[in-house]
Amino acid sequence: MQRKPLTTENALIRLESLCARSERCTFELETKLRTWGITGSEAEKIIDSLIDNRFVDNSRFARAFANDKVMFAGHGRLKIRMALISKRIERSIIDEALNEIDEEAYREKLRDILTAKARQITDVDTFEGRTKLFRFGASRGFEPALVSEMVKAMFRKR
Repeated sequence: MQRKPLTTENALIRLESLCARSERCTFELETKLRTWGITGSEAEKIIDSLIDNRFVDNSRFARAFANDKVMFAGHGRLKIRMALISKRIERSIIDEALNEIDEEAYREKLRDILTAKARQITDVDTFEGRTKLFRFGASRGFEPALVSEMVKAMFRKR
């Protein structure tokens, strides 16, 4: 069964509703419009209207995305940076969003995920165990120097 093509007005209403429920970036909205068959100047007008009416703001999206990824997914700045780049967010906006991450909460999240992982590693007191722990922290997108510092601190306490 073939669907009716979506009108520009209906697409705008749908995107406004979508943006009202959760933060979106312009790239996600452009992708959505393309899947609906709306491209070119019509898509630009819709995006411009969403920006003018403050339904979408890439800076606000980047800040919310970065904070959510740290707090809920346990991702580090490097992984968040790559995700935002893939969403075609400007580098200056990415830098600003990453600088606004609360440093103490960021370090606490890294400490929490390393502690949880250390419980799963049987040979955590060996060089190989600490290497596994370091690789795990780095794979989550945390800066290698910070992961190294945190792993060393964990073993000084023992």
